[in-house]
Amino acid sequence: MDAARYATQSISPVFVLASSFYAIVDPYAGHEPVQLAKLLLGGGAEVLQLRLKQASGREFLAKARQIASLCRGCGALFIVNDRADVALLAGADGVHLGQEDLPLEAARKLLGSSRLVGISTHSIQQAVEAERDGADYIGFGPLFAGGARNTATGQGLDLLRQVRASVKLPIVAIGAITEERLPEVLAAGADAAAIISDVVTAPDVRAKVRSIVTQCAAREAGRAGAPAGGEKTAKPPKEPA
Repeated sequence: MDAARYATQSISPVFVLASSFYAIVDPYAGHEPVQLAKLLLGGGAEVLQLRLKQASGREFLAKARQIASLCRGCGALFIVNDRADVALLAGADGVHLGQEDLPLEAARKLLGSSRLVGISTHSIQQAVEAERDGADYIGFGPLFAGGARNTATGQGLDLLRQVRASVKLPIVAIGAITEERLPEVLAAGADAAAIISDVVTAPDVRAKVRSIVTQCAAREAGRAGAPAGGEKTAKPPKEPA
């Protein structure tokens, strides 16, 4: 799990995402999942989630195994959406669960303590409950209207700030976030942002990801107090085989 860092041997609450960009393989724009994963990883994504809402279990597992291998080769963290069983069988680093999916406790029993469990949340109460129940990180959203799911309304930055003040867990914001809006999302308290439609509809997905990753790296350098003139750029991505 090269893309994750731990302060102690326990997972929660000290898990730290290696990047402020949380990439999601979602084929809604017409991309073949494995090819999209290659583009995302080729652009420098260090955290990648596979989301295949319409796939059969057999197809989901086959794609997950291929993408897990790509992620291992690039040193990227690989998360499977919804399916703890697929995450386990594919050798993923963890699973991300929605409010209607397998309960966190059951997923933890299946996956053990060495794999991550993220939980989607849409309110302060759900965020606090996820932390209490032992989630390693939370997703929060939808942040803005529109996006891949064409959401009518968003939770907004003010609620994100309230969630940040209520939990210590890493927060991945999601929902119609664009590269342009990334700075304000991170400033409001998100540790990372899932940027989907702005990425997968870009004319050059790899270049788009590289631009986002470079922005994230520059922000981290600024927070770390990099010397003047020592501008930091994203490390060269490892090309997936």
